[in-house]
Amino acid sequence: MDAFNSKDMAMKAQKKILSSMATKSSVQMFIDDTTSEILDELYRVSKEYSGNKSEAQKVIKDLIKIAVKIGVLFRNNRFNTEELGVAQDFKKKLHQGAMTAISFYEVDFTFDKTVMADILNSCRDLLLKLVNTHLTAKSHGRINHVFNHYSDPQLLTSLYNPDGPFRPNLTKICKGLNKLVEDGTI
Repeated sequence: MDAFNSKDMAMKAQKKILSSMATKSSVQMFIDDTTSEILDELYRVSKEYSGNKSEAQKVIKDLIKIAVKIGVLFRNNRFNTEELGVAQDFKKKLHQGAMTAISFYEVDFTFDKTVMADILNSCRDLLLKLVNTHLTAKSHGRINHVFNHYSDPQLLTSLYNPDGPFRPNLTKICKGLNKLVEDGTI
């Protein structure tokens, strides 16, 4: 027997439409100004570090697509009780990552690339566990792409170099993270 479900079909269409709309102008509808500013700085860091504009755009686009899809799943109550527990664990780990990033920025020479990379890798693993049965392998690849990019120890070392070229970007990123933490967003 055919198991057609219009609610499932509508959610798939919504994820597909939102995924294809992940451009800067359309994203403004889904994210606040602070998050947008952080994403802009992450893009600039990626572009400058990699020397590849299209790769930097792809990383940010993948990040936005994943965030939007998870938002759609959450708004449509697609996560079971166990998955909601994983989502809480992810939020806690993300909060820990934000606090660690801010601390490493505020106190020169405390940066530890292993600690930061481990936190980002833990976030990636929790996110993959959360969406395991909900998103496609392509979306899982996007999650890996984003987290593998930003957990690169060389990128992190360059970003946190107090005399390095990314210090102004890091200042803006941490200012934004601090605001999101204070607002309770992360």
